[in-house]
Amino acid sequence: MKKTKNRWLIALSAVGIHISIGSVYAWSNFTTPLKDLFGWSDSEVAMTFSIAILFLGLSAAFLGHFVEKHGPRKSGLLAAIFFGVGVVGAGLAVTLGSKYLLYFFYGALGGIGLGVGYIAPVSTLVKWFPDRRGLATGLAIMGFGFAAAISSPVMNALIVAVGVANTFYILGIAYFAIMLLSSLYLEKPEEGWLPEGYKEKLNSGKTKPNMDLTQLMANEAVKTKRFWFLWLMLFINVTCGIAILAVAKPLTMESIGIDMTAAAALVGAIGVFNGLGRIGWASFSDIIGRPATYTTFFVLQMVIFFFLPDVSIKWLFVGMLIIVISCYGGGFSSIPAFIGDLFGTKQLGAIHGYILTAWAAAGLVGPLFAAWIKDTTGSYSGSLTFFSGLFVIAFVISLLIRLDIKKLKQSKMVSNPSLENQVG
Repeated sequence: MKKTKNRWLIALSAVGIHISIGSVYAWSNFTTPLKDLFGWSDSEVAMTFSIAILFLGLSAAFLGHFVEKHGPRKSGLLAAIFFGVGVVGAGLAVTLGSKYLLYFFYGALGGIGLGVGYIAPVSTLVKWFPDRRGLATGLAIMGFGFAAAISSPVMNALIVAVGVANTFYILGIAYFAIMLLSSLYLEKPEEGWLPEGYKEKLNSGKTKPNMDLTQLMANEAVKTKRFWFLWLMLFINVTCGIAILAVAKPLTMESIGIDMTAAAALVGAIGVFNGLGRIGWASFSDIIGRPATYTTFFVLQMVIFFFLPDVSIKWLFVGMLIIVISCYGGGFSSIPAFIGDLFGTKQLGAIHGYILTAWAAAGLVGPLFAAWIKDTTGSYSGSLTFFSGLFVIAFVISLLIRLDIKKLKQSKMVSNPSLENQVG
């Protein structure tokens, strides 16, 4: 009889993959060194990051079916190859002084590794943790959020010690090794598997079964209103959050007058709360439900963004910014469990991939919009007010998806009364 793997080691393997690919959030460490080496502009260097996020979303969408068909191990290995080659190739691009090779290797190939590596372990964890979906996905995606805080000092030390090209070579090999070892342990649970003691809790009534509203294929899911409600909610949450991440240092210096050193320290703290928000909100969503969690995100942020331009008290401004970033991270970590609740786990990886196209779009729209407002008006305050308005729209959508869920539950109540207290 085949021995069942430890689901917590499966979770640790997922974290290993996400910590590796999440290093993309520390890309700004290469901005100044690349500008100094080749005289490239900020936008030319930043284009690498934008291409990587674009390909993350596209590959997640187009390769989601690959993840479902071939499983997490092969998908993780594919991600390791693409991301490893992408980062090592970035070293070759720097050696040759070619920004277009940099776009191809780190942006396109690395971005494909990002997309496959992001969804492969998450869809698997949902199946291993039927009792704690939010916690499980939060654990893995927390790794993605914390990655910048972990990799940033390593990158800076390597750049000083061995140069930019060699830094890419070393990191590429290291990430490939970590992702390879992590992928080899990944595996789906056997059909019908349940955690130890979970069946007894279900039978005794101490725990309610996790009843998914539907079990849809990915191509069926995209034809529902619920899918597009989720897409829009994630798009708005990411657009506003990633815009703040992109301009956090100049925004805080402009708004509350702190110096560059203090602003840089705040950026580091933001990375920590990005990670904490992912595990915290995802775990909390297991208690209050995913719909209520997203509604909470939008209520908090519509208020914060409305008042933020007028806040001059340093601790209050920083506190509000931290809440926004925690909601940004929480939106990512709660979405896979939300997908499972609404569409089931049959093709969760593929559906998650489709949903992540919202991230690709938001990664382009958010930072560019904030920069355009700054260039046009000389201040970031206009973009903050606009984001508050976007969250009003997101709040309305979060109510509409609740109505849609309620209708679906009512239509199923006749055949399955236990759905009454499920989903939210």
